[in-house]
Amino acid sequence: MLETTFLDNNARIMESLRKIPVLESFEEQELNRLLQMSKIRRYRSGECIVQEGRSDTWLFFLMYGRVRITKEGKEVTTLSRKGEVFGEMGAMDSSRRSASAHAVTDAVCLATDMFYVEKLTGKEKIAFGYVFYRLMSEILSRRLRQTTEALVKAKGRINLKFW
Repeated sequence: MLETTFLDNNARIMESLRKIPVLESFEEQELNRLLQMSKIRRYRSGECIVQEGRSDTWLFFLMYGRVRITKEGKEVTTLSRKGEVFGEMGAMDSSRRSASAHAVTDAVCLATDMFYVEKLTGKEKIAFGYVFYRLMSEILSRRLRQTTEALVKAKGRINLKFW
């Protein structure tokens, strides 16, 4: 893996972030704050990005390439669209990683260290936190909806009871 230093006032990367649908609600100041907590990481095909069971505070936005998410060695999904987010659960609640992520092709990610979000203070913490956690709630809601639909389909194939 190759990575940059933390990014700050990087106009080229800021412009690229503006094109990511999940970041459209971020204002320039909020995007710059995100960059201050982020690095660009480049991974080679086959390289591990996130290891299931490990702990860290990084959240990833896919910028280029394909990333396979696996749980206990079984494929969950493959991400390929610019701006897709992964690593959010461990980064949000400081739990161990629930899944692994590996680069299927060469991949570039914006890696954000969520440790720094907790270090913000005052109005900045409130303003940035509101936008950021709203983004996370939208992502998690969409994934929960997809998981529920998949569970209902699976329930139709087997006699599965839940709740």
